[in-house]
Amino acid sequence: MGDNRHPFAFAAVMVGSCALAFGPWLVRLSGVGPVAAGFWRLALALPFLFAFAAMTRQPVHLPRRKLTFLVAVAAFFFAADLAAWHIGIRLTKLGNATLFGNLSGFAFAAWGLWIARRLPSRTQGLALGLAATGAILLMGSSFELSPRNFAGDLLALLAGLLYAGYLIAVQQSRGSLKPMPLLFLSSALGALMLLPVPFALGEQVIPIDWTYVLLLALGSQVLGQGLLVYGIGHVPPLAVGLALLTQPAISALIGWMAYGETLSPIDWIGALAIGAALVLVRLPERGLREAALQPS
Repeated sequence: MGDNRHPFAFAAVMVGSCALAFGPWLVRLSGVGPVAAGFWRLALALPFLFAFAAMTRQPVHLPRRKLTFLVAVAAFFFAADLAAWHIGIRLTKLGNATLFGNLSGFAFAAWGLWIARRLPSRTQGLALGLAATGAILLMGSSFELSPRNFAGDLLALLAGLLYAGYLIAVQQSRGSLKPMPLLFLSSALGALMLLPVPFALGEQVIPIDWTYVLLLALGSQVLGQGLLVYGIGHVPPLAVGLALLTQPAISALIGWMAYGETLSPIDWIGALAIGAALVLVRLPERGLREAALQPS
């Protein structure tokens, strides 16, 4: 399921997903409100994205009207995802938020199979099953359904669905727009959409220490989204969706390094299951790959 013309595209998706996994931790350290952290993630990334666009000879310009609308849709889904996800993190357990938020991987994979107009093969079905099992095992120790977590769970679930909508809009845009202009425009529009929200919610907007919001912008938006938006134009949605499911494993590793949270044997089994799923999904499936990469 690789693209021989872009042999590093899948690696870009994987590295981008790894960078994105540090986002929730940096949001906790940001020192501002949850929606304000989302705004700064987008706004502080803009000069870097503009510079990279110029360096890679991908000039930023407004595309034709139909494509501009699609970029605006992507920006809306992404801004709404950040707001819902960041607020949800504060209202539920981190395990719940991570598990529900990463349902976007399954939703995007399902969309890729739908546009390919076929059910997953046995290998792909096994990969999806392994990935689902791995994600549940990784989050199982901290996952808890209770009335206390209900609002946060719903917001995290909504964030996962919104992020899937963002990925679909980006995948549709990538047929006509280069990655850097697409990411710059969607980030700029998303920042404008988010700007009034933290003020309306009474959040702290200006950080005392800019270190963590800057790291959030560079790590999650410039590196993470930059690599993901590049790779998503060349990697089938099924593979992208499963690659995003590595984030619970990385979140568990971050918890171990930053907070001394122990990794149980079940956690390691879950991580290995996701790794096996990624190996399986990379096995040749030519028919699905061509169908999934066709522009609609």
